[in-house]
Amino acid sequence: MRVVNEFWVPLRLQNNERSVGRALALCYDLAGSLVLVGIVLAAFMSFGVKPTMVDGVSMEPALRDRQTLVIAAWPRRVRHGDIVVVADTGTSLGEPIVKRVIGLPGDKINIDFQAGVVYRNGEALDEPYAAAPTDIRYDVVFPLEVPPGRCFLLGDNRAHSEDSRSSRVGLVDLREIEGVVIGKGK
Repeated sequence: MRVVNEFWVPLRLQNNERSVGRALALCYDLAGSLVLVGIVLAAFMSFGVKPTMVDGVSMEPALRDRQTLVIAAWPRRVRHGDIVVVADTGTSLGEPIVKRVIGLPGDKINIDFQAGVVYRNGEALDEPYAAAPTDIRYDVVFPLEVPPGRCFLLGDNRAHSEDSRSSRVGLVDLREIEGVVIGKGK
């Protein structure tokens, strides 16, 4: 307590005023920070960075079922080995898929199902990411040449992946690729 003009004024009131002022300042700072985070997220989303989730085991061991992914959807050239997300309209499966790019326009793809080896332009691919040999055949006939504007995709878990070996997926239009995986969650 202190004396002001001969009146006793409890210090608690003065401390409470300071506490209220500090609390208001903290709330104002917090609100400003949340607005800034929202602006940054909106900028990322509008520049084509967005989250998505793996549904299924076709990309194991590289990606797990229900694993969160970050994809870059801005225009960029897709490369061999990229993991991409294909829009639900990109195949007759009716749902988005996550697969690895094996062939691009002009590539000649062949698969020796007896040996489980994938060939691109006559060279056997070194595929340390593949869970097993590519020994399951669907209805697409090999060898094939990837036409302009299309790509050939395979899942890493070849025994449990419906991919470009099947006519239900086929050679995917590059415009149907929603993005390339640039990060993944645990």
